Amino acid sequence: MLSSIRFPALPAAAVLAASLALPGLAQAFTLTTARGPMEINKTPERVVVFDMAALDTIEALGVEPVGVTDNTYVTYIKRGDAETVGTLFEPNMEAVAALQPDLIIIGGRSAKQFDALSRIAPVADMTMPTDVAAGAEERLKEYGALFGKEDKAAELAQAYEAKLKEVEAAAEGKGKALIVMANGPKLSAYGRGSRFGWLHDTIGLEEAHPGLEVAGHGDAISMEFIAETDPDWLIVVDRAVAIGREAEDGTAQATLDNPLVAGTKAAKAGQVVYLSPAPLYIAGGGYQQMMGTMDEILAAFRKGS
Repeated sequence: MLSSIRFPALPAAAVLAASLALPGLAQAFTLTTARGPMEINKTPERVVVFDMAALDTIEALGVEPVGVTDNTYVTYIKRGDAETVGTLFEPNMEAVAALQPDLIIIGGRSAKQFDALSRIAPVADMTMPTDVAAGAEERLKEYGALFGKEDKAAELAQAYEAKLKEVEAAAEGKGKALIVMANGPKLSAYGRGSRFGWLHDTIGLEEAHPGLEVAGHGDAISMEFIAETDPDWLIVVDRAVAIGREAEDGTAQATLDNPLVAGTKAAKAGQVVYLSPAPLYIAGGGYQQMMGTMDEILAAFRKGS
C-alpha cells in the first residue's frame, strides 16, 4: 500500500531555493512502514505520536512531537509541551484534529486506529518488525532521514552497533537462558523469533528451552516448567510493574519467590535478572530502550562472571 503526504507543486527553482534554505527538507523520501512504503514529500513539522517505540527514538534524535498519549509509562520519555491526544489504545480524535498534524505515527497497540486517524492526517504505522534489534536500527536511520537528523542518527547508530557487539561478546559462553514474563501470578516464556527473542537471535544467548511458541504474550508456562528447564540465567520482565498494576496483580519477584525457582541453577548462582519492564514491554524497539536493556544485560553478565 502506498500512501502519500502531498503538498502543492512548486517550480523547480523554488524547490531548489527551499532546499538550500531548509536543510531539513525531505525530498521524495520513502518511509518503510508496517503497511508498506509511504511517500513523504516534506519534513513533518507537526507530529502526533501514539507508539512509544517511535516516541523513544525520535526523542533521542531531538524531535519534539506536538501530541502524545496521556501516559507514556516510560519515565525517561519527556512529554515537553506536547498536548494529550488520548491513550495508547484510544485516540481522542477531536484533540488530534485540533493540533492539525502533518503526520501521525502509530504502532502496536494503536495500529487498529489507522483508518480512523487517516481521516485527519497521513498516518505511518510503525509497528516493530519481528527482528526487533535490526528494526530498531532501521527505524533510527529512517527517522533521521525523515526529520532531517541524519548526522544525529548516524552518531546514535554507531553507538548502537558498538553496544550490540559488546553484548554479543559478553554473552558468549554464559550458558543457557530462559526469558520469562510475569503478569501477576501468570507466567509465559519467550524464545527465538518472539518480541523479546532478540536476546537470543541477535546477541547469541543460548536458549534453555528451544521451540517455545511465538505469541504476543508468550508461551504459557508453570513453576514446574522453570524447574524442569533449569536455566543458567532466568531473565524476567514484570508486566504488572510495566503497566502500573503491581499493587493489584503482585510483582514478579513475589511470584517467583518459591522453592521450585530457588532450586534452579540461575537462582543458586544469583543469575535471576529483572529487566526494567516498562521500557522493554511498552517501548520495545525504541533506541533508548534497546540501549538501556543492553546495559542491564551487560551489567548482569559482568556480575555473573
